[in-house]
Amino acid sequence: MKLVLASNNDKKLKELDAILAPLGWELVPQGRLGVPEAEEPHCTFVENALAKARHAARLTGLPALADDSGLCVDAFGGAPGVQSARYAGEPRSDARNNQKLLAELGANRQRSARFVSVIVLVRHADDPQPIIAEGEWEGEILPAGRGDDGFGYDPVFYLRDLDQTAAELDAAEKNRRSHRGQALARLVERLRSRR
Repeated sequence: MKLVLASNNDKKLKELDAILAPLGWELVPQGRLGVPEAEEPHCTFVENALAKARHAARLTGLPALADDSGLCVDAFGGAPGVQSARYAGEPRSDARNNQKLLAELGANRQRSARFVSVIVLVRHADDPQPIIAEGEWEGEILPAGRGDDGFGYDPVFYLRDLDQTAAELDAAEKNRRSHRGQALARLVERLRSRR
């Protein structure tokens, strides 16, 4: 099945494609089809993911898959949340986002956080029954980054049970454990139950 991915993030495409390709799904990034990024004006992951999926489906006529994800830090009441990619402003920069996060956390002892991912699949732009799946990945924020893999906040997102950051995990392990991997697994389960 061909799906348009409502994202232009190459690293996100690679991560999603690694999980979906064995199922026979071909992800085509929206940029390859001339689709501009959708507005993300909402304060929740689910509303933004749904807006992105409907936008891509409307402009391509294809089923669309969208993910909205981010880092929710308890000490900040869930921020940066849906603003995770733009936390340090435009242009987007993982390095500047991490620097801002670490500076604002400072010596705060409450460092618990979670990655959240909401994935939405619409069969067409006006699909009245989108498939929505969510995943959460619990961790804590280190005072400094570690590891060279991954993207976003992965270098500062520490997994106590593994004594590693998300940026120190190999791709297969990260896909198995991550918020996005969990959400995709739930999406696949829901798709199979509809057959």
